[in-house]
Amino acid sequence: MSKLHIFDMDGTLLYGSTASVEISRQVGKLDAAADIENGWRHGEIGDVRFWELCLPLWQGISDEDIDRAFEAAPWLDGIAAVFADIAARGEYSTVISQSPLFFVQRLLRWGAGSAYGARVEPGGRSSSDLLLTTEDKVTIACELMDGYGLIPADCVAYGDSSSDVALFNLLPYTVAVNGSASIRQLAAVGYDGTDLREAYAAGRSVLWGDGSADSADATLEPPNLETRT
Repeated sequence: MSKLHIFDMDGTLLYGSTASVEISRQVGKLDAAADIENGWRHGEIGDVRFWELCLPLWQGISDEDIDRAFEAAPWLDGIAAVFADIAARGEYSTVISQSPLFFVQRLLRWGAGSAYGARVEPGGRSSSDLLLTTEDKVTIACELMDGYGLIPADCVAYGDSSSDVALFNLLPYTVAVNGSASIRQLAAVGYDGTDLREAYAAGRSVLWGDGSADSADATLEPPNLETRT
């Protein structure tokens, strides 16, 4: 039977950063974005208000600007290699993020099997019907499992923070990637570092349930997988 690997993006694939910060950095609005992020993190700003404040910062941004923000962002090493390894095994990968879909979808270029995010646009409106919530992560994961004919025990989730709690409660196999204290307590295994190949090896280990990666483990070693380009 196949497997499904579910990745968060901000703080997980993106090391210590978020899409909103990286886009705002590209357009010279980093300080404003950092203030908005801090307000959201401390519960002073709700999800809808967060985007009401962020989206005007990006008014007039071009696809080329977004591409530059994407390429310059602090991604973990080995992302494309991990997606390629998953596909080569006949397994599935997906990225589910609360960040803008137009940014998350760029991971399809690196081999992600599917991508989900908030359907907001630079300079556009913010409303609850456009956003992706923590509960939506669970809904999307369940829909993917149904579509692929899988059950929770066939999946492993990789996440870092409170937005991943609901999904981590659903699945038995989970990896806290540079995770917060709350997510570490829920995770089957934790990883701290800057190479997704290592977190992925940990995920395969718990997924196969024997304390070690499966028999194709050799392909997971960082020297044997191409780094992201």
